[in-house]
Amino acid sequence: MGAPKGTRPPGGSRKGRPNKATVARAEALAASGMTPLEFLVHVYRSEGQDINLRLTAAKAAAPYMHASLSSVDMALTGNVQLGGIRPDDLETQP
Repeated sequence: MGAPKGTRPPGGSRKGRPNKATVARAEALAASGMTPLEFLVHVYRSEGQDINLRLTAAKAAAPYMHASLSSVDMALTGNVQLGGIRPDDLETQP
């Protein structure tokens, strides 16, 4: 049995496959010998550089080297104690 009338066959490239420009950019970057992240790491580790430049490079490289903290659901339950205070004690007085 064929496809329903009016549907189009799937076409195009597979999802997630890089296009020619992305492949060319990746190849050029690999041929250069140093990625932008490697350059930033080199700059912030260079003791001869100005401290402000080193700090800027470290700030720019940090998101790529360390995962950011995710939000945490802080819903209070009956078993949670906050520094000896029970969640029931947090109720406001009328």
